[in-house]
Amino acid sequence: MTIKRSTLVLVVVGVAAASLLSVLFDVSWVKAAVAAAVILVVMRAGFAVISGLSELPPEPPDPGTLRKVKLTYQCQICGAEVRMTAAASEDPEPPRHCMEDMSLLTPVE
Repeated sequence: MTIKRSTLVLVVVGVAAASLLSVLFDVSWVKAAVAAAVILVVMRAGFAVISGLSELPPEPPDPGTLRKVKLTYQCQICGAEVRMTAAASEDPEPPRHCMEDMSLLTPVE
């Protein structure tokens, strides 16, 4: 079983943090180990969030892959209407306006 490099770094940081906590605050090794484990969990979660943010969004589909549709949507709050002429799927999600989903006026055939 291989250990990831980031996990190894976190373990080293945890051991260092536990020994530093036990020396600086004059606590037992058990309390310092628990504190180091909490630090490791928080750091691991932080790395996961940061790596998730670094992923690029998917590229838009080619113009040829969009299918022609003729759908009309209306905002129930302000009455604005939108006509959708192309969509990536057969049953596209309704657009949002005034922070709410718009209602479909024309039926999907």
